Amino acid sequence: MLFNSMTFAVFLLTVFILYHIVPVRFRWVFLLAASYAFYMNLHAAYGLLLLFSTVLTYFLALELEKTPAQTKRKLCLLGGVLPLVAVLLLFKLGAPVINRINALIGAGRLALQPLTLKILLPAGVSFYFFQSMGYLIDVYRGKIHAERHFGYHALFVSFFPQLLAGPIGRADALLPQLKKERRFDYESVTYGLKLMAWGYFKKLVIADVFAATVNKVYDNAHSYVGLVFIIVTVMFAIEIYCDFSGYSDIAIGCAKLFGIELATNFKSPYLSFSIKEFWSRWHISLSTWFRDYVYIPLGGSRVPKWRNCLNLLITFLVSGYWHGSSLTYIFWGAVHGLLQIVETFIYPKTRRGVPVTRKKHWWQLPITFSILCFTWIFFRANTIQDAFWIISRLFWDIGRPVNYLKTAVICLDMPYLTMFGMMLPAAALLLYDMLSLKQDVIALVSRQRAPIRWGVYVVLLVVIALFSHKGIATEFIYFQF
Repeated sequence: MLFNSMTFAVFLLTVFILYHIVPVRFRWVFLLAASYAFYMNLHAAYGLLLLFSTVLTYFLALELEKTPAQTKRKLCLLGGVLPLVAVLLLFKLGAPVINRINALIGAGRLALQPLTLKILLPAGVSFYFFQSMGYLIDVYRGKIHAERHFGYHALFVSFFPQLLAGPIGRADALLPQLKKERRFDYESVTYGLKLMAWGYFKKLVIADVFAATVNKVYDNAHSYVGLVFIIVTVMFAIEIYCDFSGYSDIAIGCAKLFGIELATNFKSPYLSFSIKEFWSRWHISLSTWFRDYVYIPLGGSRVPKWRNCLNLLITFLVSGYWHGSSLTYIFWGAVHGLLQIVETFIYPKTRRGVPVTRKKHWWQLPITFSILCFTWIFFRANTIQDAFWIISRLFWDIGRPVNYLKTAVICLDMPYLTMFGMMLPAAALLLYDMLSLKQDVIALVSRQRAPIRWGVYVVLLVVIALFSHKGIATEFIYFQF
């Protein structure tokens, strides 16, 4: 059940209406049932995996809290974290390992019958496993108390707006909200609907439209050279941002319909002056998860310089591997780790993860964005060979500027009117992100006079309707992780 499908629209409307009809004290029960129905609609067996994560962390957290002996506490923690990591590795590594074995069998190197076991990564498992592990670790550290009510804990793990791709919730922020008895809040509901509309605009009008051109070029990389790679890589940078932040906006807006505040996941990341700042603005719930549960336990920055650099590299390699076992993701993580290491020498002082510089210069923005686009080549390329092919041909024939530009125009095979039509939504995105650096854009629009306010709403809804007329729901990129 994709967020951009008619099925989800009917589901959400039904759940929203019934939620506000159900007696207040039973609303958490209804939300829990709706969350499991939402997830099991994808595959009935997924509910068992969700229940496994819930039961495991619930009982081990209770045991952790009542056990004073440090050795036993560590065993409880490992007893919760290791099985979840093992299951994740099974799903992440299972299919690639089987494919590799079958390749060796096909080449005659192994005297075995080909394996036919199909191991598919269940949607959202990486996200709610991470959320469950984070909860258990926080109980171990004494940051929070173990939740004694099994139902509330189950809802914390399974809350459907954030279940498939985050934002990854923290128990200290989310659990108290889920336990609170809530009544209909007009302001929260209308804000949520507006945020959802903006999320759908980013997904349907920008991400899905850009994806068609990006996929055409990247899926046939050896057929192209030169400027076309630079253009489509910039397009992919915009696509993945709109795809994932669009999902996050829909999820956060959806939660607000029920009076729940989820964590902000993106804060104008492409308006960053450095790579470090980018990671404080991009996929915030995941990057802070890796910071708190991987980087800091390794020693963080409170260690000798060489050790800090190693910690950064390990953290980003793990982050890359989390996205997939392909070398493209490993390289992507490694490159970001190395960039972070370089910046520890360029910007030795940081405040809350953001480099402290004497003065920010405008030219840092395009340089940072260009570096980020370069790293996206590894992320998007189908194979590591394709990635290096693309990099080696980025400036092919640049010595002849007219030819360089002409080849790109011919290869893209896109009418100028279409190009202009794609630039307008991207410009709207840039304006939104620039304004959101200093204020809440949705609140800003809501304060305008009725003709302006409703003019924006109508245009937004009409454009969304125009781009969703085919009725085909395309999957969000991060569902595969």
